[in-house]
Amino acid sequence: MGVSPGLAALGTEPEPWVAAQIGGALEAVFEAVAATRADTAALLTRAATEGRRPASADLAALRPGLHRRLVRDELVSGVGFVAAPGLLADVPAWLEWWQCGADGGVRPLLLDLDPGRSAYSDYTHWDWFALPRDTGRRAVAGPYVDYLCSDEYSLTLSEPVYLQGEFAGVAAADVYLRHFEAAVLPLLRHLARPAHLVNARGRVAASADPAHLAGSLTKGPDFGELLVGESRIGVHEGMRLVPCRGIPLVLVLA
Repeated sequence: MGVSPGLAALGTEPEPWVAAQIGGALEAVFEAVAATRADTAALLTRAATEGRRPASADLAALRPGLHRRLVRDELVSGVGFVAAPGLLADVPAWLEWWQCGADGGVRPLLLDLDPGRSAYSDYTHWDWFALPRDTGRRAVAGPYVDYLCSDEYSLTLSEPVYLQGEFAGVAAADVYLRHFEAAVLPLLRHLARPAHLVNARGRVAASADPAHLAGSLTKGPDFGELLVGESRIGVHEGMRLVPCRGIPLVLVLA
């Protein structure tokens, strides 16, 4: 198997370089999430300075930015803001969410969020919502079959949004797993040891190791704690653990 110039330059320690490359691929998606978070926080703050609670109609102001991010960022298949229950004055729950259709066009996600009729009315237990809410940090959720939006095997990247210091919901973006794997599997396959990526829950996000399939769980340390602080390389029961710089994923080598 050939070795890329970047890996060859690193000699016997290619793992940090691979982790950095993976982090860079997802950082572009997190930039879209951060821009959505900033736009949302600004419009929520405007409503608060006017002495009123925001309403779902206010969130229409996010749409030009969301559309731009879908067109510009090739890994992003869906993007938007998901409101915390009770945030908005006119509805109990809301997703201001836009996604790419099969024809490449941009279209809204239209959901029935009536708790009396819809299985999707309570989205607060999903990792893409709960992890940012509970930790105050960015998160990678999945992969999982995204029955809410696309019926595709996906990852969701998310960050918390705050209004006057209180949690107001999450800004998020979806990435189809097949697109993510196309970007990262060539890197994982160049490593000398079987390798896979896990999120803060230990869920496998992508894998070049047949013993750890995408979507399965890896038993190990508290991966969430490993991602906090200085993100140093660690070892656990023979596994080498390399945090992806700035991204809530850990490269695990058997």
